[in-house]
Amino acid sequence: MDPRALLDEALLLSDDQRAALAGELIQSLEADVDMDAEAAWSAEIRARLDQIESGTATTVSWAEARRRIHAAGRGPRD
Repeated sequence: MDPRALLDEALLLSDDQRAALAGELIQSLEADVDMDAEAAWSAEIRARLDQIESGTATTVSWAEARRRIHAAGRGPRD
């Protein structure tokens, strides 16, 4: 299958479907899994979800998070 055609089809999916697909594609690139790292990430994710669910987390909008990510990626020269 042509990668560009596949991408065009994938872009028709919902946001949630594209996110799931992206996660699966990234995971497929990881040949060697560090089980200790996986366990640590799982614990961190659970802790953060617990904070969100309990209302103790400080959250920002996606627009603000995206702005921060882009600003961090520019580095000191921009």
